Amino acid sequence: QVQLVESGGGLVQPGGSLRLSCAGSGFSLEHWAVGWFRQVPGKEREGVACISSSDESTYYPNSVKGRFTISRDNAKNTVILQMKRLKPEDTAVYYCAVGRSCSGFILQHLERWGQGTLVTVPS
Repeated sequence: QVQLVESGGGLVQPGGSLRLSCAGSGFSLEHWAVGWFRQVPGKEREGVACISSSDESTYYPNSVKGRFTISRDNAKNTVILQMKRLKPEDTAVYYCAVGRSCSGFILQHLERWGQGTLVTVPS
């Protein structure tokens, strides 16, 4: 079965860290650009990181730059989002997706989404 599965969300205090995983099943993530997005109820989904398939270039919006790091673990067919110095405004459901390329931190030509994992940073 072809799918993406996110994991690693949870409750973390401000200033803390979390490591989200996006695991591919039934296909290889290595050949796809992968993006992480987040969404708060009532707001639009926003991109927070993208990693290209060609040279593994990474891209972030200013809101998370220096705090979030996206990386690949091809041996595990997984893409990681390491989040540090978390803030209450980082609270959201985080999704990963695969697509053809990154246009900056926005994944283009999305092909598949995961089901999401909730990150909660209380104020």
